Amino acid sequence: MKRLIALLLTLALPCSLFAADAQSGYKVAYDGGSLTDTKAGAGLKLQIAQDKIVFVQDKRELVSIPTSAITEISYGQDVHRRVGAAIGLAVISLGIGALMALTKSKKHYVGLTWADGDKKGGLAMQCDKNEYRGILAALEGVTGKKAVNSDAMTVKN
Repeated sequence: MKRLIALLLTLALPCSLFAADAQSGYKVAYDGGSLTDTKAGAGLKLQIAQDKIVFVQDKRELVSIPTSAITEISYGQDVHRRVGAAIGLAVISLGIGALMALTKSKKHYVGLTWADGDKKGGLAMQCDKNEYRGILAALEGVTGKKAVNSDAMTVKN
């Protein structure tokens, strides 16, 4: 009997921790869009439910978007060289600074547009490199829309 209780407790505790973590959402950075009270670079929490997508800042709900109102999901990257870090390292060691200048850094962005009756909007958010795929999969799953890779799109004049 003791072994059965111990087994149940060892399984119940990790499951409850994962369930609590799933409710907390994803940490993202607001990059711009139609949230007028929020500045670019502000840290937000993205909560994805079956019927709505909610953005929270400091335990205050900024916007709640019904999943049926989402019109487009987009994805893009910003790749740049680490020049500032290379200059800082070059002061200490020229060789390490030169090697650092050759490395690249990627930032991952996810964009949403929505139209809920007469309320239309959109936003771009910067996601963590380890979480952007999960965010895209969750958004695609609840909305039924396929994410568009904005890097693959070409503009012709």
